[in-house]
Amino acid sequence: MSSTARLLQLLSLLQIRREWTGAALAERMGVTDRTVRRDIDKLRELGYPIRATAGVAGGYQLGPGAQLPPLLLDNDEALAVALGLAAVAASPVAGVAEGSVRALTKLEQVLPARLRTRFTSLKAAVTRLGGAADAVDPSYLTEISAAISSKRQLSFEYERADGQRIRRLVEPYQLVDAGQRWYLVAWDTARSDWRTFRVDRIRTKPSERTRYTPRTLPAADAAAYVQEAITRSPYRYDVTVRLRASPATLAGRVGPTAGQLEVDPEPPDGAQGDWSILRAGWDDVDDFLGWLLGLDTEFHVLGPPEFLERCRAIIGRLETAVGQRPAAD
Repeated sequence: MSSTARLLQLLSLLQIRREWTGAALAERMGVTDRTVRRDIDKLRELGYPIRATAGVAGGYQLGPGAQLPPLLLDNDEALAVALGLAAVAASPVAGVAEGSVRALTKLEQVLPARLRTRFTSLKAAVTRLGGAADAVDPSYLTEISAAISSKRQLSFEYERADGQRIRRLVEPYQLVDAGQRWYLVAWDTARSDWRTFRVDRIRTKPSERTRYTPRTLPAADAAAYVQEAITRSPYRYDVTVRLRASPATLAGRVGPTAGQLEVDPEPPDGAQGDWSILRAGWDDVDDFLGWLLGLDTEFHVLGPPEFLERCRAIIGRLETAVGQRPAAD
């Protein structure tokens, strides 16, 4: 094996495992310990920050450096990175699209022909819906992430849905990517309650304040908590419906921002097949019924009472419209 090929093999091994002993590397590459030490020195000269620890349990570890050195990717890793860059290019995070396109261009140039064909086919077959109206400043995401890690309060100016701007002091806990928008789960110190903030509505760069003592999150799953907050809490009606289909079957028609789907724990007596429970928030009953009928699935409305009354009134109108006599109940 040439020295160049040996260096590439050594670099690949260092990238796939946290730490290697010199003897393990020598055995894996079929060379002597002395050759391994020389090759490690050559990689360091090329800018790769390789740490060495002495002793029986010591070894070599590839660490972070001042500059990003070249990376070695296998076929599946290269395809995954290419698809990820293509998705990020259409991200609502401001400023990352151009960098993603440049990186993707470099990667496509060196992809093997068989991988380039697979990537081109996948890229052509996938269409992305439009993102959020307001892009997210990436520096805001990094500031929030740093505050979450260091357990420090954040202060920022936030624009509410009605356009009013107010100063918020929060204890940040989790960032959630909902696909088209980013949300922050935080404890609002002024309201002494949990709140969900849209990051694209933060109008000033978040600034760190004092450290805080962590609280118990309002839900074990932050993503599920955000989904409930954006699909149910802000609306006039919190509707519960039983659907005659499994959540997996309905997932393609009921997106994460439309409502929460789960397996029906108590399906109707004698019912056949799979059933689901849908919980969703809507302001207009008529609009929700039109959307629900569009699912083309048998459904039973379970609540709330105001929604049931509105459904009965609409049923009466429909029966009158087609010449049927309305039922007494």
